[in-house]
Amino acid sequence: MKLQQLSLFLENRPGQLREPCEALAAAGIDLLTMSLADTAQFGILRFIVRDPERAKKVLEEAGMVVRMTEVVPVQVDNKPGGLATVLAAIEEAGLGVEYMYDFGAASRGGKAAIVFRFEDPDAALAALKAAGVRVLAMEELLTN
Repeated sequence: MKLQQLSLFLENRPGQLREPCEALAAAGIDLLTMSLADTAQFGILRFIVRDPERAKKVLEEAGMVVRMTEVVPVQVDNKPGGLATVLAAIEEAGLGVEYMYDFGAASRGGKAAIVFRFEDPDAALAALKAAGVRVLAMEELLTN
């Protein structure tokens, strides 16, 4: 299953991360997982919420530029070689990983949940399914 991820470009200065977090909090929107990457001048905040359309609207109304992209949450064995097995299936299909990050709240029972961004999410889903890799649904990510 593909999920909608929201991305924001943030200036690399104090207070920039707080602003979107406060806007979402005021609207009662919980961040389920997020990743922050930075350079010398800007950062990219990527995150997943239950209602991405609503979150996008809230942030845009607060004057922020928001981008939505499709990501794929994958279950990975939480042991040495677990991630390598998933990456092999992706590589064998001739696909690359743009980026990935942990969905820690959904990791349990010897399994980790990793969010992947692929250039072609549909091709990645087909390759993962063919390799027997478990792609997670939003409901699975939310249950503890």
